[in-house]
Amino acid sequence: MKTKNEIQNEIQSEAPSCELICVHPEEIERIRDKMPDDDTLIDLAELFKVFGDSTRIKILSALSCGELCVCDLSVAVGMSNSAVSHQLKLLKNAELVRFRRDGKVVFYSLADDHVNTILKQGLEHVNE
Repeated sequence: MKTKNEIQNEIQSEAPSCELICVHPEEIERIRDKMPDDDTLIDLAELFKVFGDSTRIKILSALSCGELCVCDLSVAVGMSNSAVSHQLKLLKNAELVRFRRDGKVVFYSLADDHVNTILKQGLEHVNE
């Protein structure tokens, strides 16, 4: 654990230059201890990039209502099968959707309840 002076010196070297620096080293240390590491933050940013496309959000929203095959999903979201398949591949790579085969038909669904929770909370936020 760093001393108060070490934290203060570190903060001052990182802080933007200004006439008055009011820093609380104990608060900074508490916050830094709670923050995720850089690799985790990069992974989170990548996840949000996948959510940053309205087409993928539309597909996830449709899947939040239940499992669908590509054909039904295409009709539900008003897109071609190939366009939906392309987006599903990205969503699958991001581990946001899963699939199962039933004979020749592949059915897609949300990967888990977390995905549905993210969608619901996002909708609540934009509808406030």
